[in-house]
Amino acid sequence: MKNKFTRRALLKGALITAGSVAAAPILGQTHRTQSAVGAIPRVVTGASQKVSYGPSMGIAKLNANENPYGPSPMALRAMEEAIKSGSYYVSAVPKLKAIIAERNNVTPEHILIGSGSSAPLQWLATKVTRKGHILGPDLFWDTTTKMGSANNDYGIKRLAKTKDLSIDLTSMYNKISPDIEMVQVTNPNNPTGLTLSPKDLRLFCKKASKKAIVLIDEAYNELTSNPDENTMIPLINEGYNVVVARTFSKIYGLAGMRVGYMIADPELISKISSFGLGDYSLNQAGVAAAIASYNDEKFLRYSKEKIVEARDMLRDAVKENGLKPLPTSTNFMFVDLGSLNAEEFRKEMEKEKVLVRGIYQDYVNWSRVSTGKIADVKQYIKALPKVLDKIS
Repeated sequence: MKNKFTRRALLKGALITAGSVAAAPILGQTHRTQSAVGAIPRVVTGASQKVSYGPSMGIAKLNANENPYGPSPMALRAMEEAIKSGSYYVSAVPKLKAIIAERNNVTPEHILIGSGSSAPLQWLATKVTRKGHILGPDLFWDTTTKMGSANNDYGIKRLAKTKDLSIDLTSMYNKISPDIEMVQVTNPNNPTGLTLSPKDLRLFCKKASKKAIVLIDEAYNELTSNPDENTMIPLINEGYNVVVARTFSKIYGLAGMRVGYMIADPELISKISSFGLGDYSLNQAGVAAAIASYNDEKFLRYSKEKIVEARDMLRDAVKENGLKPLPTSTNFMFVDLGSLNAEEFRKEMEKEKVLVRGIYQDYVNWSRVSTGKIADVKQYIKALPKVLDKIS
């Protein structure tokens, strides 16, 4: 038969397409190539509908703290190989746990892998809010905490605002009452970008963990100037009641592949695991990409260099336009717009094809912008004075 289609032929076609994606040079890609997001081809469904796997051409997507330089070439090759076994459930999680455990001087039993760090964070929140409240600063990335506590009797208790938007660890410790089951600290914090003193945080964790579980969300740790100094993972091995969450969504450029992990005492990890679906919530390509990326120092150095370059550009631009950015060691910046409204600013920037975040809670004059690619940052910088003039 002339029109006979076989599984072998279909697979061959799929791999040719995947291979062409993997073959694209990542570190030297132009903005035009990356605007299609990772050089992933658009897929036509039906007569004319198109599916896009990232921002459309010309859109500067600076609203989600992503690393658009990923996935790395090594990750792309690993994903191409992994999709050949996409018909099977994930089996490579033990390998991922092993390499994470080796670097952090823990056992694989200390580690929980999830769909991004979001899944383990939500499971943990679900567990602890059955017994008590979660204490956090007034402003932090609380999405998973809200979701996890949504159907429980307890929720979030917040500290009072601070003038400089920092986390007051002394006040936090003093607020640990008998009804607090867990204390949550995001470091560096999101959306502020501020990083706590590792010495102060370490002392806080040692004291506070005697009263409650202490969760340190380190999603942006690898972007700081000294990740090894800033992490609280060593406290876990020292026997403190500390939990650390990490993700492959940021520096590793795998936000869409949904892989993250949590490190804690094995007994606590076992209890947290009971709230999820285990490895069934993961996918072959994502786990393969995480394994390939974890020790890819060349890609991580390149990404960090580009993020710092973009961050410096943003800082200089907002200052030149009379705005005040908070100091940051992340891939985003929290900008004080003065008397201007952050939601109005967001809407007007969107008209200029620049996507940023709007208002957080009642912080009406604060706007968060991610670093993104250099060309996208330049687009933000070009639009900035025009938008400020319009809404002033």
